[in-house]
Amino acid sequence: MEPRALLRLWLLCCCGCGCCGDNDNTGPGAAFIPSGPRSRERQTAAFRESLKRHHYLNSLFPGENYTAVYGVNQFSYLLPEEFKAIYLRSKPSKYPRYPVEAPKPTSSVPLPVKFDWRDKHVVTQVRNQHMCGGCWAFSVVGAVESAYARKGQPLEELSVQQVIDCSYNNYGCNGGTPSSAFTWLNKTQVKLVKDSEYPFKVQNGLCRYFSDSHPGYSIKDYSAFDFSGQEDEMAKALLNFGPLVVVVDAMSWQDYLGGIIQHHCSSGEANHAVLITGFDKTGSTPYWIVRNSWGSSWGVDGYAHVKMGGNICGIADSVSAVFV
Repeated sequence: MEPRALLRLWLLCCCGCGCCGDNDNTGPGAAFIPSGPRSRERQTAAFRESLKRHHYLNSLFPGENYTAVYGVNQFSYLLPEEFKAIYLRSKPSKYPRYPVEAPKPTSSVPLPVKFDWRDKHVVTQVRNQHMCGGCWAFSVVGAVESAYARKGQPLEELSVQQVIDCSYNNYGCNGGTPSSAFTWLNKTQVKLVKDSEYPFKVQNGLCRYFSDSHPGYSIKDYSAFDFSGQEDEMAKALLNFGPLVVVVDAMSWQDYLGGIIQHHCSSGEANHAVLITGFDKTGSTPYWIVRNSWGSSWGVDGYAHVKMGGNICGIADSVSAVFV
């Protein structure tokens, strides 16, 4: 059987245990932590399953250069369905939004072979969402931080907890969508305060309000795009607008150690929000540079490298940019 057919078979088996597909775990009162204590036997069983999965994933495309490597990391003691229930709590926007006043990607701008907003010192350090399904909030806050830094403001870590607690059209640590968070920020003109003023608690809390005179960071607008089949235009948007929020299929990211993700994920199964900070086309396999929110010990110092072209992991399906 061909490797891609084997991969599809593996994903179907995975769906049978509830770790992918259209199960709707996002909503009021939805549990994002697996119920009941995890016995040593359950952890051992999950670890053994992880080892088998790593061997399988690493064996499918052995002849490809720079392909992703999968192995033991902080998630190896979780079953795939547990991993999804805890960490993959975002959904894409169903209706891409193109405000008239928002600047459009400029086709005449030549693309450099390599670009990373981190080199411009406008990207904050990788954070860790821990057992809170708030990836959507981490990605949105990261985009706002970078947008202000690009305008010449000091690079500040802003409050993710404020977005988790106060974005009334999302569900905090139980999940949400970046576009809903951007809509909330835009409509209410809420000012995000510094993380030190409203620190992350790894759980939902009551929204704290600040006076209008309290210093903070609001947005002017945002735009949402579908760049599937147009990843060069997406790269131009990254150059023009700053780091981009995307929602991807991250099921196989549970086991990611490094290299370039080229397989083992799909479009149409988006479940995790991340922030694209750059791209690299200098090698034989061009890739996006993607900041995650699972701590700096995961992946490549907290980042993933995802192949450019082919809409790998659905990375071009749901893309948002923020304007300040």
